[in-house]
Order: sequence, then structure tokens, then C-alpha cells
Amino acid sequence: MKYIGENGAKSLGEEISKCVILTSLNLDLRGNIINENGAKYLGEGISKCVMIISLDLNLRSNSIGKNGVKYLGEEISKCVTLTSLNLDLSGNRISDNGAKYLGEGISKCVIITSLNLNIGENSISENGA
Repeated sequence: MKYIGENGAKSLGEEISKCVILTSLNLDLRGNIINENGAKYLGEGISKCVMIISLDLNLRSNSIGKNGVKYLGEEISKCVTLTSLNLDLSGNRISDNGAKYLGEGISKCVIITSLNLNIGENSISENGA
């Protein structure tokens, strides 16, 4: 099995960033071991799509950890036109701090009307929730 890894995620993020008038993105990268830097690169690319309204992002089982989800949350927070977010981050070891960072980022998207968040299998305690 081949993985895109961090470098593939970086390239993908760079190309997505060129789609500045993109309004909807559905991206399934589950099980690609992109790690925390890959999550950062993807987030940076997505945040440049200034007209994005709908984001469906599956990063299940990618070892992004708490720092990767922090980067992702920071970049998603820049998507001020986002109204629908479907995010699968299950199985990424994001822990309590990662859940906190993600929540902080999403909370800045003040016009979201639809949110579907899967953060199962991440060792998040009631403090993180």
C-alpha cells in the first residue's frame, strides 16, 4: 500500500491553494500517514480558498496528533465563509489538547450552520470533550 505522506499532503495543499474561487471541497485522505506537517500544509491550502462554503475532510488514521489538529484548527478558522463542515479526525492521537485546539479554531467560524465532527479513537477524556 502506498501513502501520500507529508510531501504528498504538501503538494496537494499547494495545489488546492490555487483554487481561490472554490466553494465546495470533498477530500478523503484517510490512512495516508500525513502526520502533523501534512495537516498543516493541507490546512494552509484550504484557508486560501476564500470563498469556501462547504468542507468535507476525512483525515481518519493519519497520525496528525495534537499539533497537527492545532494547525488544522487555526487554518480552518480563517475560512470565514464556511457554513458546512464535515470533519473526520478519528484515530489520530489528538488527545485533550488537540480537541481544545480544534474547538477553538472551529468556534471562530461564526456562520457555520452544519457541523459533523468525528473525533473517536483519540484518547480524549471528559476534560478534552
